[in-house]
Amino acid sequence: MTAEELQAYLVAEFPQAFGPGRPHVVVAADEGGAVVRLDAGEEQLRPGATVSGPAMMGLADVAAYAAILASIGPVPLAVTTNFSINFLRKPQAGALLAQASLLKLGRRLAVCEVGLRAEGAEDLCAHAVTTYSIPVEKT
Repeated sequence: MTAEELQAYLVAEFPQAFGPGRPHVVVAADEGGAVVRLDAGEEQLRPGATVSGPAMMGLADVAAYAAILASIGPVPLAVTTNFSINFLRKPQAGALLAQASLLKLGRRLAVCEVGLRAEGAEDLCAHAVTTYSIPVEKT
């Protein structure tokens, strides 16, 4: 799926997070990866005007989902089975980018690595690894 196809799919399936006035946008996608942007506003901040951990975790998870769907197509029941994140730096309010790369894509499992950084920054603010279960097609 292309970035445009992914964006349209996610708007339809997850309107609470994607679409006009929503904080997430698929920036890029190809077989093997995806980039998703979070425009972190008041709702995603914690005291100290830094992006909250749950907001970063959600961004990393949706970027992994986008990377997987970019490679296998729209599979709505692909679900997270494992998720691990390391918070490295405090990102300030504003745009965060999550770059997800497929490490393994099998018939039943996909493993992604996700780096999060403030838009325009070089240093990561978080690093995640996630595993997704891919449902088996019934014939």
